[in-house]
Amino acid sequence: MKIASAQAFRLYDFKFDDFSLDDEGSLKACLRMFLDLDLIGRFHIEYEVLCRWLLSVKRNYRNVTYHNWRHAFNVAQMMFAIITTTQWWKVLGELECLALLVACLCHDLDHRGTNNSFQIKASSPLAQLYTTSTMEHHHFDQSVMILNSCGNQILGNCTPDEYSRVISVLEDAILATDLAVYFRKRGGFFAMVKSKQCDLNWEEVREQVRGMMMTVCDIAAITKPWPTQKQVAELVAGEFFEQGDIEKQELKITPIDMMNREKKDKLPVMQVGFIDSICLPVYEVCICLLYIVVSCKIWA
Repeated sequence: MKIASAQAFRLYDFKFDDFSLDDEGSLKACLRMFLDLDLIGRFHIEYEVLCRWLLSVKRNYRNVTYHNWRHAFNVAQMMFAIITTTQWWKVLGELECLALLVACLCHDLDHRGTNNSFQIKASSPLAQLYTTSTMEHHHFDQSVMILNSCGNQILGNCTPDEYSRVISVLEDAILATDLAVYFRKRGGFFAMVKSKQCDLNWEEVREQVRGMMMTVCDIAAITKPWPTQKQVAELVAGEFFEQGDIEKQELKITPIDMMNREKKDKLPVMQVGFIDSICLPVYEVCICLLYIVVSCKIWA
């Protein structure tokens, strides 16, 4: 099977959008990411097993409006673009690159189109199982389940230490996509970068950096050209409104404005608020971090 180059897929492009790709194209683009990062060779991943694993991951995303396979693919493409164009793959190393790429592709597995707050309000079985980061814990569990399924064991040729490390980084990375975790950790992270106390020899620092990278990639639709950003924002709003409808009809509660179809004229203001309060700060700090790391490597 011939796989087009990363340039042909535009995988290095921060303006990338997947709307021109069909599902087969998105799967081939994922193969290209694994090939170009040399993850197949380094971890002795059998090509057929990788193909089957990708198909299994895609199949385990539900047909919801936004948190579906296409979103996961876009998050993975942004991670690939960041670690290749900035050469952060050299800083992270092969194991962490593998774990982050897997995390991006798996971070919303089996998403039901409803958020953590909904799970708690509905007293869902998942909320009873996990009282915090409910969906993220479920996404991680689904990830491990697929990785351990017969014919899908892309980590099957890793050493025990490598396997444990990948799973540990994978768990941290997926849990980091809960915005509640981002809000809890960003103050310390921002202060650390501002004071230039970013010693990447410390695992605690590396974990924080990886977590912020996951957030950066997860919300990256707001960085795209306006036509793409608008189209994605409409998908997100559509899924939120669907949750709001369920809350009204089944839970008999009034949804918050962001999920209330009757408040849709407030969407532009809410979107600007989301960009200003959540997105811009983390992008600005990560740019500062990049400069710090590059400077340290120059003077090392």
